[in-house]
Amino acid sequence: MTHYKDAVLILEDGMVFRGKAFGAVGTTGGEVVFNTSMAGYQEILTDPSYKGQLVCMTYPHIGNYGINGSDVESVKPQVAGFIVREGCTVPSNWRAGDSLENYLQQAGIVGIQEIDTRALTRHIREHGAKRGIISSEETRPERLRERFEILPQMQGQDLVQHVTCQEPYEWTEPLPETWYSALEHPENLMAFEQRRLVVIDCGVKQNILRWARSIGFQVTVVPAFETADQILRRKPHAVLVSNGPGDPEPVTYVIDTLRQLIGKTPMFGICLGHQLLGLALGGRTFKLKYGHHGGNHPVKNLLNGKVEITSQNHGFAVDPDSLPQNDIELTHVNLNDHTLEGFRHKDLPIFSVQYHPEASPGPHDSGYLFHELQNMVLNRSE
Repeated sequence: MTHYKDAVLILEDGMVFRGKAFGAVGTTGGEVVFNTSMAGYQEILTDPSYKGQLVCMTYPHIGNYGINGSDVESVKPQVAGFIVREGCTVPSNWRAGDSLENYLQQAGIVGIQEIDTRALTRHIREHGAKRGIISSEETRPERLRERFEILPQMQGQDLVQHVTCQEPYEWTEPLPETWYSALEHPENLMAFEQRRLVVIDCGVKQNILRWARSIGFQVTVVPAFETADQILRRKPHAVLVSNGPGDPEPVTYVIDTLRQLIGKTPMFGICLGHQLLGLALGGRTFKLKYGHHGGNHPVKNLLNGKVEITSQNHGFAVDPDSLPQNDIELTHVNLNDHTLEGFRHKDLPIFSVQYHPEASPGPHDSGYLFHELQNMVLNRSE
């Protein structure tokens, strides 16, 4: 039987949860959020949008299908820490190449298990997301509380600079053949042979890039600090603004770039990219009480009345009343809390969604959005 070190999770409001170490032994801090997905922990761990956050999984048994080399969304785990009720010690899956715990240990991700994750989730729902500290080195809360003095709040943090690529690169990998066919309109692929998509990397998930490649784009990923002039010199047929972590308002360099690109190229924003486009168009953003994190969020498409089951991961939202009503049409709304989930420009080829169409909890409810980007480019070139 494996014997785990004692560990503790403390919240900035004084709540203390005692458990056992899971993953690397050490001390870490960040904003505590909960994710309601029953599976997909590998995608969650490697999603750059979770930079700076301690992720609590609400499903009680995590790690049962292990870790494989395919289900990653970036080159390494990005979370600040990981919180589970029970970590599986004996994974069973034909695709598994390692256990979750070994994966966390090798990546240096500090975690905690054997705590009441239901109580933690209810506390966050009632009182809002809190900064927290996990430690398996020092388990006396009074010794850890002083660390909150140097642990930043999520609001006001520009985390994009920590996850964006440093140099441009080409992406050539499509979706796997076993995936739902991205080729709903194969006749468009011939016309798409020379279409160039520039992806502004604010913390992009790799499946976004796979989708873009599968519908025929030549995909170039550029750092978030690349200027509008540099992007336009690449002669893009469209620009995709990716997901990413943190507060959108401090990411002024991307907002300024998008303002200069408006009207010069079609644009599609996903998650943080949606928020950055909203700010570039004159809107405002605000922090949600505890954010949306999970694979089961219902979103209504206001254009056709259909409801999509979506994957979400964001702590901020665009204020719909702040967007210029003469220019912007609201397209999607969250059915849980009625926050804005999508908009489009009435005259220009610009649209965005707050959720993740590249993920497939529906399983294929939102893939049409990539085809909308495809059609937007084709219509513009006709």
